[in-house]
Amino acid sequence: MQTLFSPEQLRDPDTASSNQVLRTCVHCGFCTATCPTFLLLGDELDSPRGRIYLIKDMLESGRPATEEVVRHVDRCLSCLSCMTTCPSGVNYMHLVDHARTYIQATYRRPWHERLLRDALKRVLPHPRRLRVALLGASVARPLGALLPKRGIFFQRLRAMLALAPARVAPASCVERPQVHAAIGTRRGRVALLAGCAQQVLAPQINQATIRLLTRMGIEVVVAKGAGCCGALTHHMGLHDPAMASARANIAAWTAEIDGAGLDAIVINTSGCGTTVKDYGFMFRTEAEKPQAETISALACDISEYLVRLGYAATRPKPGLTVAYHAACSLQHGQKVTTEPKSLLVAAGFTVAVPKESHICCGSAGTYNLMQPEIAGQLRARKLAHLEAVSPDVIAAGNIGCITQLSGGIPVVHTIELLDWMAGGPEPMGMPVGVPGGMPACVGARG
Repeated sequence: MQTLFSPEQLRDPDTASSNQVLRTCVHCGFCTATCPTFLLLGDELDSPRGRIYLIKDMLESGRPATEEVVRHVDRCLSCLSCMTTCPSGVNYMHLVDHARTYIQATYRRPWHERLLRDALKRVLPHPRRLRVALLGASVARPLGALLPKRGIFFQRLRAMLALAPARVAPASCVERPQVHAAIGTRRGRVALLAGCAQQVLAPQINQATIRLLTRMGIEVVVAKGAGCCGALTHHMGLHDPAMASARANIAAWTAEIDGAGLDAIVINTSGCGTTVKDYGFMFRTEAEKPQAETISALACDISEYLVRLGYAATRPKPGLTVAYHAACSLQHGQKVTTEPKSLLVAAGFTVAVPKESHICCGSAGTYNLMQPEIAGQLRARKLAHLEAVSPDVIAAGNIGCITQLSGGIPVVHTIELLDWMAGGPEPMGMPVGVPGGMPACVGARG
């Protein structure tokens, strides 16, 4: 694609990067076939190719973002299915991230959108605040049915109440800064990203991860100062808060690397993993560039690390069928596709892959709160395909997907099933009962 940026515009690193992305695009339209919003809405401007045209015109002109551009960019899930499909290697992720930052800087949203986005920024990346907010939402949840049906403000409010869990788990003991000692001979040392929303919504995921890794001889560090990866604010175009979160993680993990060393930075939330693996790019013009590149190189999904270790089950085959839901951030963002399924097979499960496994479930970070109507359609479509394979349980590698798909067939994190089959406790909500397991905090020391 031909671009017409001025030399002055190209002196901006973000514009220079977007220029390279735009020039890679050859207008082929293959991306439209796998774009969830184009699939539902049938509007060219709600496809990657259409959004690319809008973003190109906006950036080249230097004009403030218009309502039309904002509407169609906001509808993008950042599922990155288009990047898997694209034969030219267009890095749509970096382009749309830049567009969102530009929109944030040049467009004034309606008051209710500003209010919601500010609330999400102030609450979601902070576990204590989120826990308090969810406790309040769980009390107010029954009132959701009384809200007006029309109006995007009320749609979003109903979506927030519907997604709030009926019960909020107490804070877990495993996420505070500490070292979880390896059991037996130590085979390695890793840092675990404890995350933000996940430790509130599903603390059992980090517990299962730590139990399994320590039993496999891995020392697990929850580094002091590490927290939200920055993805939640990054995808809202909030550059400075996102960079501040990432910078804190880089400093915390660099201190561990310089101290006792790290073999890997293990991440069990694939949305976070996609962002951490991109720290090298995000900090390409910052003083922390070398450290950020090191962090990105060490980052890996928990499934990648378990394959590297040689995971093996210790329990008899459970005789269960698992429908594997491939989170977009894992299959498209990180290109991790075979590892989770091969691990589930190694654990003794029968693995079923539903139709349209490449299409997003509608979670996409805060998307199901910001675009509840589209997210709801994608959820219904995804659940229909998952239910069609008649599974006993659904496994996914991302807390957003787990939250989005919950409510019917049990949905658990892949690591919970792997931990269970290697000696850990049965995941909550499973259709069968198997005794065993260890307390969550076994092996922890400050």
